[in-house]
Order: sequence, then structure tokens, then C-alpha cells
Amino acid sequence: MGRVFVVGSLNVDSVVRVPRHPSPGETLMGGDLETFWGGKGANQAVAAAQAGADVVFVGRVGDDPKGIEYRTRLASRSIDVRPLRVTRGVSTGHAMIAVSDSGENTIIVSPGANARVTADDLDVLSGPGGLETTDTVYDSEPSGIGAGDVLLASLELDVEVVSEAMRIAAAAGARVVLNLAPFAALDPEVLALADPVIVNEHEAEQLRESGVAPGSLLITRGSEGSSWAEVDVPASHVADVVDTTGAGDTYCGTLAARLAAGDDAASAMTAASAAAARSVSWSGAQPA
Repeated sequence: MGRVFVVGSLNVDSVVRVPRHPSPGETLMGGDLETFWGGKGANQAVAAAQAGADVVFVGRVGDDPKGIEYRTRLASRSIDVRPLRVTRGVSTGHAMIAVSDSGENTIIVSPGANARVTADDLDVLSGPGGLETTDTVYDSEPSGIGAGDVLLASLELDVEVVSEAMRIAAAAGARVVLNLAPFAALDPEVLALADPVIVNEHEAEQLRESGVAPGSLLITRGSEGSSWAEVDVPASHVADVVDTTGAGDTYCGTLAARLAAGDDAASAMTAASAAAARSVSWSGAQPA
């Protein structure tokens, strides 16, 4: 079974429930403020680990208490956080989320340390080389990404960094899975490295408007299921929607884990759909 290398973001999510989402200029009274662990990269890494993958996380947190706590949390879930660097004097990424009574959400992200991830942080993909985190130099670190492994990336980091990660992974013979979210126009040659590019319906429309058509495209449609080339998989039944935050990330992480395990498209998509359905039954993007 191959490993899943996640190059992505980590955020602390501040969530407030509202009866509905406000119109521009409108003020609504919400419920109590709750704090959860989030960020597309971390959400996907947790989902991949839950699906049985050996996960290596590449990214940055701040040196604030939440950043240090987040690193410990991921390590407790058997995620290799040696390449997760700590940036001094910078806050960990933060997301402000409003969740309506219908379970739909809107999100505003302050990137913090996520914006400090550079191509230098990708050294782990190429193999051991004195990986440094804060004031610690590790005697050992993950071997470089290679055939049988999967790189999973999304776009809450600098797109040039993500593009470079994809190039390194593809050149090493690894499979590249790109969640094109939040949407950004990438070089068509970079998009062509991904198998698949994962988008939801809104991102699929933005992709069509950009005039780029990836050769391997997986579209998730919520309650209407997902499609990848000639494979269509229905959504798993959801009895009670509590919070849809992170459902897409759970899908992506589970899919990457199952592809790393050797599943075919239909099997991987079915597992991803089931995991995404389970994820909407709790508050926040990650399970407690």
C-alpha cells in the first residue's frame, strides 16, 4: 500500500450557527461561537488516515498555542508531521465559518502560516535531507515520494508551490490527486499531471469558463453523487445533516487513501462517498 503525501493548509475554524446566511449589508444574530480543527489539507489528511493510509503532511503552522496543539493532534492520529514546520512570529491559519439551519456553510479564510509555505518546504518529496522544524533537526525523515504513493493537494496554499509539488511527485512516478479548491486557474500542463482533478459543481463551471479541460476530471455533486470519466457513483444516504463543512475534504482524503491502496475508480469513489456522508453527521470539518 502506498503512502499519501498531503501538501496543504491547516486552519483553526471558528463556527457560528445562523438561521440563514445574511444578504450583503445585513446583520443577523447567531448562536454561540465554537472552535474546531480545519483547513482543507488537514481535513483531507485526517480523512486519509481514517481510511487506512500512511499519511505524511507537508505544510506550516504558527508558533501560537493552537499551532503547536494542532501538530500534536495530527501526530496522535498517526499522521507523520515531521515535514509540518512551525513558523515563528506568525499565527496559524484561521477560518470564520457560518453554518445555516439547513446545514449549508460560508467560509472566510485568513491564511496565516499557510501563506508562508514555499517550494523549500517540498524537500521531503525528494527524500531525506536534514528536515528542520523550529529548532529541531530530525535524524530520520520520510523517504521521498515515489511509485505507488499518492500526492494529494488543494489550493489553500500558493498555487506555484502546489504546482511544483505536483511536478516533483509526477516526475517521481507518484499519482497526483488535485482538489481544485478554492478554484484557481492553473497551467494546463500542470492540470494534466493530476489523475484525477477533483471539483464540485461550482468549480466545474469555473473550470469550463476557463477553457481548460483536464484529461482526468472527477466531479462531486453532493446528494447527486459523483462522476469520473465513465464511472458514476450515487451518493450515500444521509439521514440527518448536521454540518456539511469538510464533507468534500473527507471525500478527497478517502479517495486518495483508497487509490494508494490499489482500489479501482468505482471502489475508491464508493468509499469516498460513504465517508463524506458520515462526515455531515457531526459539527466541524473533522471528527472529535
